[in-house]
Formats: sequence, C-alpha cells, structure tokens
Amino acid sequence: MAIGSGEGTSVVEALADVELSEIAQLAGEALLVALSQHVDRARTTSESCIGVLRERGFDGDDVLSEQLEIAIGRREGSDLRSVPIDLEELSWVLEGEGEGRVDLATGEVFPMSVLDDDEEWEEDFDNDTGRWLYVYGDDSSEGYRDMEDFIATVEDEGLADRLSIAISGKGAFRRFKDVISRSLEEETRWYVFSEERQRGRARSWLRSEGILALPKPHRAKG
Repeated sequence: MAIGSGEGTSVVEALADVELSEIAQLAGEALLVALSQHVDRARTTSESCIGVLRERGFDGDDVLSEQLEIAIGRREGSDLRSVPIDLEELSWVLEGEGEGRVDLATGEVFPMSVLDDDEEWEEDFDNDTGRWLYVYGDDSSEGYRDMEDFIATVEDEGLADRLSIAISGKGAFRRFKDVISRSLEEETRWYVFSEERQRGRARSWLRSEGILALPKPHRAKG
C-alpha cells in the first residue's frame, strides 16, 4: 500500500482521493515522512489531516496533530524524547495480557514472551535501565469500547443489532468477529477503525511516558 511505502511522493498521491477521517493516524504518520522528504503538496495535505484529527478527536489524535504542526512550522518543537517506534507492534503488547519492553535506543518492541528465555536480555535490563521502557498489557475495556463505538457507525440496522447482541457477555470479541466476518465491507472497515484507535492509544501512552513516537524507517524489500 502506497501510504505505508515510505516514499513521500507516493504517499501524497495516494491520499489525494482518500477520506482522511477513516485513516487519519496512518495518514498522519505517513505525512510526517513525506514532510521530512520535502515532497510537494505534503504541507497542504498535512494541513487537511490536522483539521481531520482535531475534529475526530480519537485518543492520540491530538498528539499526532501537534507533531504535524511542528513538522510544518506552525508550532515550536517538542521537549519530549523522539524515538522511531512501530505503533502497531507496541499496541499488540499494550492491549494484550502480558508485558514487554521498548528499546529506546532502537525503538524496537519486545514482548516478554520473546525475551524470557534469553539471559543476556535480563542482564541488559539490569545494567542499562535507562535504555528500556517497560510496557504492561491493559485489560480489554478499550477494545470493548471500540466495538461499541464501531457498532454505532454501522448503517445496516440488522447487522448493528446482531453485533450488539454478540458483544453481550463472555466471549464478546470472538462472537463480534464471527458476525462481522459475514460482511466483507464492514469487516474491512472494522479492522481499519480498530487499528486507528489502537495506534492513537499507543501514541498517547508514549507521550505520557515522555516519548514522542516518530515513524519507523521503512525497510525496502529485496
């Protein structure tokens, strides 16, 4: 997908005919890259994205809009520590039941399930504590609220009713996914909606820890 390609010109072109309100976190992050590459029209598109983020108001949208304002020179720079971090990887840990670590030197995210059997990592934690940011998984309340808020956007009343019933009681997430999978269009929209919310929460959590999340450098294939 061009938006995640890391190539600024392709990003701006891809966003020209896209509804930004549905992908504002992903778009804003890609625009930070385009702005750093001084791509034509990146500023104009960024200004549109800032407006969408301000109006939409998901958790973390304010953080990203401020980053874009800094990038286009509308706001002074931040005093937060800037680290390139994959927000998708971070959100997997934040919204899971376990814990993990972020290497602030590289921005890499490590679930503890990966590190538990590596004694060298434990020694690094002990000897260089300032390098690591501890991440503890939260409960499922935010994910449940995402389902509730998404259902409120479903125009098909029959589907909305079935989804509302599905999230009642234990096993809500499994039943929700089962029902939503019967509509390809709504299932796709749900995954985009959910990812946007998770990225925003991860961005907001990092700011609370004194970290400003920068886009993770794109790795070319081949």
